[in-house]
Amino acid sequence: MNELPEIYKRIEYLRNKGVKMKEIADHTNMAASVLSSLYSSVLPTYIGCIKKGNNEEEALDYALSQVNNVSKKRLLGNLKELKERLYELEPAAATGQKENPFLDMISEEMLRSVQDAYNYSGIYISYSLSSSTNALKVEPYLITTSENNDYVKVIHMSAYNTTHFGTGIFSNHQNSYIMFNERESPQMALFTIYLQLPMYDFPHMLKGLYLCLDYNRNPIARRIIFIKYSDSTNMDDFLELKGAIIPKEELTEEQIPYYNYTCQPGDYIKTCSVPSPLLNEKDLEREKKMLEI
Repeated sequence: MNELPEIYKRIEYLRNKGVKMKEIADHTNMAASVLSSLYSSVLPTYIGCIKKGNNEEEALDYALSQVNNVSKKRLLGNLKELKERLYELEPAAATGQKENPFLDMISEEMLRSVQDAYNYSGIYISYSLSSSTNALKVEPYLITTSENNDYVKVIHMSAYNTTHFGTGIFSNHQNSYIMFNERESPQMALFTIYLQLPMYDFPHMLKGLYLCLDYNRNPIARRIIFIKYSDSTNMDDFLELKGAIIPKEELTEEQIPYYNYTCQPGDYIKTCSVPSPLLNEKDLEREKKMLEI
């Protein structure tokens, strides 16, 4: 196990030199999510335990218990090859192109999120306020890992039964960020959901806020609730479900609490475009009056 600290230092060196985690994973023939767990959790924990006086076996067992996607047998069996491949990889020569640290951080968080996705994977039914009328919007979502386990895949079925494919980031059992593009490429219209993650496993309900554009492309923010429908991550099961917009008078007893939580004054913030804008503070007053109509 003497190779483990060296492996950690080598990965750290490559990352500091701008080598992407996905590139390191491809070169070492490891799943990106496994390498991310190894670098961000297992190896730092292992090294910390060794410094505290634990023996190597105990330290590794404890470090591996903190994640669910790294096999001890496979790790120990591939240490020599992993180390060799890491030292084969060298950072590319600088080309003068500026990096984007924020996008690098997002990419790494997407990889880390894969190990937590099992806690939230499945099919959910969401409830929120319709953009066009004072009615309850009901839409299915599917949360699962991607085919290569390198990001969390989220699929949205709109109230008009069109599908959007996006991605999710699950951060330390505290918050989740889910992002879609509602338009066909090359157009961009971000649809972003911010969910609170309860501090227990396999929650039945998630709630938060989401921000998107209304039919006139004005930003609108609303409450949203996710209710677990099934543990299935099968696409066929998901496609059997349909979205809908349900008027208040047609709500079931089960849906009324969701309507009361998401569709009342104060549960949403709308904006609108002011005709012939003056481009000063009077536009703000005019907009508020227009929204009251």
